[in-house]
Amino acid sequence: MIDNQKRIKKQQAKEKQRQRMNVQIDPDNYVYYPEKKQTDYYDNDVHQRIGIYVRVSTDDIRQTTSYELQKKYYEDFVVHHPNWTLVRIYADEGISGTSRKKRDQFNAMIEDAKHGLLDMIICKNVSRFARNLADCIGIVRELASLRSPVGVFFESECIFSLRDDSQMALSFLATMAEEESHTRSRSMETSLRMRLDHGVPLTPKLLGFTHDAEGKLIVNPDEAPTVKLAFFMYLYGYSTQQIADTFIALGRKSYLGNICWTSNSIVQILRNERHCGDVLTRKTFTPNYRDHLSRKNRGERPQSRYMNHHTGIVTRDDFIAVQRMLDNAKYRNRTVLPELRVIESGVLKGFVTINPRWAGFKEAEYYQASQSVYPKVTEDELDAMASHQPELTIEVEPGDFDMRGFEITRSEFLDSYRRPAVSFSDRKIKFTAEVTKQLAEKNYVEMLINPIERKFAIRPTDKNNRNGVLISKQSRKRYIPRDISSAAFCDTLYSLFEWERDYKYRIIGSLYEQDGIMAYIFDLENTEVYLKSYMLPAEDTADDASVQPLLPSGKRIRAIPEEWTLSFGKEFYLHELSLSALENQSEQDWKLRLKGRLFESGTKLNVTGFDELRTYIQQELQGLIIVPHEADLSAEAE
Repeated sequence: MIDNQKRIKKQQAKEKQRQRMNVQIDPDNYVYYPEKKQTDYYDNDVHQRIGIYVRVSTDDIRQTTSYELQKKYYEDFVVHHPNWTLVRIYADEGISGTSRKKRDQFNAMIEDAKHGLLDMIICKNVSRFARNLADCIGIVRELASLRSPVGVFFESECIFSLRDDSQMALSFLATMAEEESHTRSRSMETSLRMRLDHGVPLTPKLLGFTHDAEGKLIVNPDEAPTVKLAFFMYLYGYSTQQIADTFIALGRKSYLGNICWTSNSIVQILRNERHCGDVLTRKTFTPNYRDHLSRKNRGERPQSRYMNHHTGIVTRDDFIAVQRMLDNAKYRNRTVLPELRVIESGVLKGFVTINPRWAGFKEAEYYQASQSVYPKVTEDELDAMASHQPELTIEVEPGDFDMRGFEITRSEFLDSYRRPAVSFSDRKIKFTAEVTKQLAEKNYVEMLINPIERKFAIRPTDKNNRNGVLISKQSRKRYIPRDISSAAFCDTLYSLFEWERDYKYRIIGSLYEQDGIMAYIFDLENTEVYLKSYMLPAEDTADDASVQPLLPSGKRIRAIPEEWTLSFGKEFYLHELSLSALENQSEQDWKLRLKGRLFESGTKLNVTGFDELRTYIQQELQGLIIVPHEADLSAEAE
């Protein structure tokens, strides 16, 4: 019954709708208003203010002809339309169409259109207007939505943006233009790699050099003295800002032809390897072809370095010395760094001297220096040695207790508060009171590192040693440990030991002493980890974490490596064997005092001497007196 009533109501509604549709219009009471006539490119009867946009993608001389021809063509084009008025020709020369950021004329044209100065924009084709799909479609729609719509006419494609049927064609052509730009970008990348593979690097204009007829770099005798003066002044002790002020006072011109020198412009000179005769390629790269923003190449793109590519202005040793000084300048350490020294034998064999103020050496250099004193063994030889390793034979005398199966407790599982240790955290190094108490007045130490054996060491030294570090201060006849700043070296140290940057590490050490000569060696096998409470692994993932909490309390939680959770310590007899091997060493084997040999070259950097630096600077300054902050560097330069 209910369904029948619904059907009747639905039928009645349909009948009412049919009756409304059959109503006849009374012409005496009806007025029709037609739509406003739309602007059309093909309508010459309407007065229109025209803006012409012209663009060439490069500033090549060959493109100049195209640029001028486009301007001339469209000037004549407007003349043939009597109701058109040419407002302005907007022309960008040598600018890519993939981004709006550097297209000043294009942006000016859009602003004029928004302010009602233009009725129509004419462009040769879609790719000239924009090679970015989002920009092309977005701008066209923005102009069409203005109170007085502005249309864009693309002549080659015969598309007028205000026509309803233009959107699909315009979207397709804009996509093709963008893809064409992408293809060109990839082609340029391929071409660049082919140049580099065939030893033909790009060498753009640089202060101190010019190009010969074959495009090779040759020293410019007029500009080279400025470059040399910058290097010599920095080696002598002048700051980059002082060098910039000096160049301004002398009226020395930059490669741009002006005298607007800054500290940063001096650094750019000092950092450029071409000044010592080398060429390093791909220092920067452009990851996105749309915005053309360059980024510093940190391994994202392949690089090539061409040694002795051309005649340099300064020596390679001077260049290396300046790089190390620049690396350390941020840490208030402006001295020329010596080469790495590695100890060849004894207890400290393979240890490399370090300085917590140094930032000039990288992880690979420390590895190479340490590895250089060990016999070179191939992987096959290592496998063979491991396969023929004699098994440990244990003989227990009658009456002795058999210690097989027993383990020596790891010190990390016990209270190590009063044990000699060193901690690394927050760009600081600090030794425990047990270390400073034992060393007492010998509180200047030399630090060493062995990345191969993963060990850290210290030994007393003279305070005049450039690598000497003060580890304690005397107070009421006690030697109180002090924080040692290691901001320059901390990142390198953490990387060498494969540590987590946010963790604090504490390493238990052992004292080695022979005839009053001491050294502390800290083995990374005896490392405690301290992490902040919020870094604790979640309960559901704790089993997979690299560290496990040992004492979950305090600001920092004491933790141990995950692999230790299933062991108590080192097997007893293995522990005894390692101790006996050390005890059986002869006095000659200890050699705690060895200075170590220079790594790689075997000689100190042949930096230009102090007197020669001073003579050249005085000659170039021509009586201009500017006193450096750290002028007396004769001991470092000689």
